[in-house]
Amino acid sequence: MGKKLRIGTRESQLAVWQATTVQGMLAEKGIESELVLIKSEGDIDLKTPLYAMGVQGVFTRSLDIALLNGKIDIAVHSMKDVPTQLPAGIIQSAVLKRGPVKDLLVFKGNWHMSDGQWVKSDGSAMHIATSSVRRTSQWLNRYPSTSIHNLRGNVNTRLRKLAEENWDGAIFAAAGLERIGLRPENSIELDWMLPAPAQGAIMVVCGADDQYAFDACQLLNDEPTAQCTKVERDFLRTLMGGCSTPISAHATITDNAMHFQGEILSLDGAQKAAVDQHIALDQVDNWGKVAAELILAQGGQAIVDAINHAGN
Repeated sequence: MGKKLRIGTRESQLAVWQATTVQGMLAEKGIESELVLIKSEGDIDLKTPLYAMGVQGVFTRSLDIALLNGKIDIAVHSMKDVPTQLPAGIIQSAVLKRGPVKDLLVFKGNWHMSDGQWVKSDGSAMHIATSSVRRTSQWLNRYPSTSIHNLRGNVNTRLRKLAEENWDGAIFAAAGLERIGLRPENSIELDWMLPAPAQGAIMVVCGADDQYAFDACQLLNDEPTAQCTKVERDFLRTLMGGCSTPISAHATITDNAMHFQGEILSLDGAQKAAVDQHIALDQVDNWGKVAAELILAQGGQAIVDAINHAGN
């Protein structure tokens, strides 16, 4: 029998659910493990918008440090939070089968559908909360008169803040709410909103020199999910994007072909460059990079330049 694997996780209810899921899957393979709870910077600072925090790895850095220092053997992450370039000495060891991908609007007050769009019954401007620039840009592209409010914290904290504040709604990842049984009845799926690259997927990482941990986690790997999320993250990496850039991507595999959708928007949502194509599976290895280059050539470069200029 091999060693007992120490699974590093953030302390939030969702993060613990994800780590416990990995622990259960390992147990089914006869591999013993235990959870090690570690607080992240993203959980400590709940006021600063993510785009102003240095962003890259804000939810993963503490676990990376613990892994490199030998305090844990593997770490479990929401894959969309993981920088596209892993730290030296850390490797991807598994991607679990993907869960719900879409975003949800949890709404309050009186809304109704008009001409295919949700509007407030009294006709006043909408107030929507989210800390995601991707969700903000996509929402403003569709509802440009909306006032956007910063909303930070874990799922439970954000639901509580929504209930307390005078907002009309807030946007959440469906996976985050549904995995821990917290999706409210007053919520709708935003089927028009393209998700973040790797949204709904769970990644497990280990030390680059820990063959036992890598082999153990490989038993949990779902290859179609790993393939789709790799293309999405390659797309993100090529566009030099992170949490401060409104980049979306989603890939699915059906009948030996991949359907890929990707886009980048300006921060105010007024401009958008997008790609939507089907690719044979034997041609997808480099597709994320190719799709990003297509977008850059079709108006995306001007959007990237404007975003970079705004950050300087």
